[in-house]
Amino acid sequence: MILYDYFRSSAAYRVRIALHLKGLSAERRFVHLRRGEQRAEAYLAVNPQGLVPTLIDGNVHLTQSLAIIEYLDEKHPSPPLLPQSAADRAWVRSIALSIACDIHPLNNLRVIKYLDRELQIDEPGRDEWYRHWIRVGFGALESHLAMRATGRCCLGDSPTMADICLVPQVANANRLKVALEPFARIRAVNDACLALPAFDKARPENQPDAE
Repeated sequence: MILYDYFRSSAAYRVRIALHLKGLSAERRFVHLRRGEQRAEAYLAVNPQGLVPTLIDGNVHLTQSLAIIEYLDEKHPSPPLLPQSAADRAWVRSIALSIACDIHPLNNLRVIKYLDRELQIDEPGRDEWYRHWIRVGFGALESHLAMRATGRCCLGDSPTMADICLVPQVANANRLKVALEPFARIRAVNDACLALPAFDKARPENQPDAE
């Protein structure tokens, strides 16, 4: 397997966690997003969206972190990243999608760059945009998690795709100094997950391309 990765990408961070949970290794190819390497012709031939992650597994060529995670889970079913019951699987997906679709895109680097270059919003304004949408998203997410607060992780005591999405988003919040005191359940799940080796190994600061 080959993983196109960038240490600070929260989407790539999700895939790194999944690989570690599954005990899988991948050749790493680093795409420096802040230097614009994702827009190079060579990388666009790999991923026309110019985003990371991209996973290549033999003849299988995948983009989008949640699709990659579900592929890994189906191909390597132990330990499972989705629960057994249909209702629990749907709930875990709802948490993952609330992060991947509703919070993360508003904080994505290309959005921040657009606010900077096209709309001429200064750095304090951009940072407040970032923090605002995390606070809004985490407010709803905290209530959802409280409904199923029966273990250390988002659902029970074993990590699922929900936790895989939550931890990188908390890392983003911490990097932008978002006050997390109102989000006790989010903080507790994040702390429990980061105590696990698979999550710790996947941290941005533990990657070979970390700056």
